[in-house]
Amino acid sequence: MFDLVIKDGEIVTACDRYKADIGISEGRIAAIGTGLAASDTIDATDKLVLPGGIEAHCHIAQESATGGMTSDDYRSGSISAAFGGNSCFVPFAAQHRGMGVTETLDLYDSRAQGSSVIDYGYHLIVADPTEKVLTEELPAAFQRGVTSFKVFMTYDLMRVDDRQFLDILSVAASHGALTMVHAENSGMISWVSDRLVAAGHTQPRYHAVSHPALAESEAINRAISLARLADAALLIVHVSTPEGAGLVADARMAGAKIFGETCSQYLFLTRHDLDRPGMEGAKFMCSPPLRDEATQEALWRHLQAGTFSVFSSDHAPYRYDETGKLANGPDATFKQIANGMPGIGLRLPLLFSEGVIKGRITLQQFVALGSTNAARLYGLDKKGSIAIGMDADIAIWDPKATRTVTVEDQHDNMDYTPYDGMSVTGWPSTVLSRGARVIENGALIAEPGHGQFVARSRIDLTGHPGGKVPELDPVTNFGARIAP
Repeated sequence: MFDLVIKDGEIVTACDRYKADIGISEGRIAAIGTGLAASDTIDATDKLVLPGGIEAHCHIAQESATGGMTSDDYRSGSISAAFGGNSCFVPFAAQHRGMGVTETLDLYDSRAQGSSVIDYGYHLIVADPTEKVLTEELPAAFQRGVTSFKVFMTYDLMRVDDRQFLDILSVAASHGALTMVHAENSGMISWVSDRLVAAGHTQPRYHAVSHPALAESEAINRAISLARLADAALLIVHVSTPEGAGLVADARMAGAKIFGETCSQYLFLTRHDLDRPGMEGAKFMCSPPLRDEATQEALWRHLQAGTFSVFSSDHAPYRYDETGKLANGPDATFKQIANGMPGIGLRLPLLFSEGVIKGRITLQQFVALGSTNAARLYGLDKKGSIAIGMDADIAIWDPKATRTVTVEDQHDNMDYTPYDGMSVTGWPSTVLSRGARVIENGALIAEPGHGQFVARSRIDLTGHPGGKVPELDPVTNFGARIAP
């Protein structure tokens, strides 16, 4: 009856925890019960059987606006993700100015097809919202199954102005797509950065100073206001400050279609990691930057309270050599160093060890933050849960396994990990994708090309009513009907 049975494990979903067997047929979960049998079995005794992780914020085979390429392609990036307990990921496809959206997606298809060991989709970065992009290419991308668009409020070669942001929000809303935003005030950052460099403060540690917390909170407030004006769904990515998280929480309490995300680095690293000899601090540069210990505690509280729907790695791998962090030489200023750090393989182990093992979050919250919420938010209808009819994307965890983090264990194309030497408890031993073994007992089983592109559906906004602002509501604006 079954192609594979996972026996005697403890199943954990975002709402339940119980012991049972799982029967898998044709890549889907066909039965959950006791005494299930098949010729092919996996013994999960004393293990946790969880939905496979969904890493929905990572940069794979992606050029920056200045031409730098991330070190991981879809092969190495997907392998690292799988070793970290993930069975699906959604990297970015970056449109740069002068490129069309269709051209961009075709380019990333050529990079991904035949390479990934796990299923994948794309978030589309929109940097050049021309009339054709807005009226033809974004709707076509949605029909293609790319149902999330990202914009930047900073970076000179990527950022959109407020009016362009509104145009993108409006188009996304009309198609049931989700807009994501990197929210930092560009003017504040450049103003502080220029003064630091002029005063000779150029070392990597000053990157943390150049991105004030106020720059994030101002931009988040503005982004939420724009989304409310357009009555559109918006995800604030990589929230790194208590003030920013508070704005997200307040907007959600008011019923706005607002969602929040934070990332591993903001819970497990601090700005002091940038203050290292020579250029070593460059390994810890990301934007928004690392903050302090008090911020870590505040973000944990928001994670516990539900402010953040998803928890991601923001894996942006640039090697510590002339191809990455040192591309502009060993004496480059912090403004000339690539932003981003690796972490796709450690997102879930770190959250399990520091969250579940230390009693900060429950196992069910771990599943929700690492998989289920991302599936619902991003329209991955057949993933993110253990239920009959769902894809058999499953991660089997040994909750007592201990590891000391090394770069070799990450299986990515990087020459360092910012979490080197950390001790973790709990590790994924076996990962299935559509019922096929990707990782088994710590060894890679799947071949590149097993992973398939997943067309995603529209965002489910149940419980997030939103609403028109009075000036755009015909009931209160003298009957004016303003097209989206």
